[in-house]
Amino acid sequence: MTLPVIRVLVRPLSGLLLALSLAACAAGPDPRDPFEPFNRKVSDFNEAVDEAVLKPVATGYRDAVPALVRTGVSNFFGNLGDVWSTVNNALQLKPQQAAESWLRVGVNTVFGMGGVLDVASELRIERHREDFGQTLGRWGVGPGPYVVLPLLGPSTLRDTAALPVDAWGDPVRTVNPASAETGLYVLRAVDTRAKLLRATSMLESVALDKYTFTRDAYLQRRRVEVLNGESGSGAVEDEGNGGAEENYDAEPAPAAPQR
Repeated sequence: MTLPVIRVLVRPLSGLLLALSLAACAAGPDPRDPFEPFNRKVSDFNEAVDEAVLKPVATGYRDAVPALVRTGVSNFFGNLGDVWSTVNNALQLKPQQAAESWLRVGVNTVFGMGGVLDVASELRIERHREDFGQTLGRWGVGPGPYVVLPLLGPSTLRDTAALPVDAWGDPVRTVNPASAETGLYVLRAVDTRAKLLRATSMLESVALDKYTFTRDAYLQRRRVEVLNGESGSGAVEDEGNGGAEENYDAEPAPAAPQR
């Protein structure tokens, strides 16, 4: 698929997201977060679920499962993620990154016991994590307003629109029977939460306003992930478009105390 064709395909979606973004800007004082009152309520709900269920389960998992086993679990899911990263690197016309991602899958699957061992990293084959939200950003689709999704957490309008595609490209979806598929989803969620236990403890101790701190950190991280340090890319985050798009990707302001 050539560059002009890809740009034509994503242009309507980019225009739609831009229109929604501009309409949302009138709803609140922060152009990056026009839905802040609603987002804060969803964030509070997510924190309540986390405190009641996810954090205790993740803590128990960390304490009961040996570190070597947990590393193997993380490696396994990382190897599955490299499959979808290969596709997105190809869609972004990054042949070297796509080749390295696919090489990682082959090496870790064959020589790493299905991905439990990260042999590719030992061989210095770099990992290039990419999702469909980054692919849309690569071809000019702006991030849109910041949103907090129930249970899933921080996102943007663009990344939310990309979620069904990312779900379709997730290799776990192809696992049979359904009970095994569900078990893998649960295990991945617990493993991911366990890896964040230390970070969340630090966040609770240093952040005056966890919501603002999390929002700013997320938006800045996603901006860097889309740009990938490529000043010549077509990603909207790297373009001086001005207006709402520029505001969404501006450097985050320092977190303010919650009143």
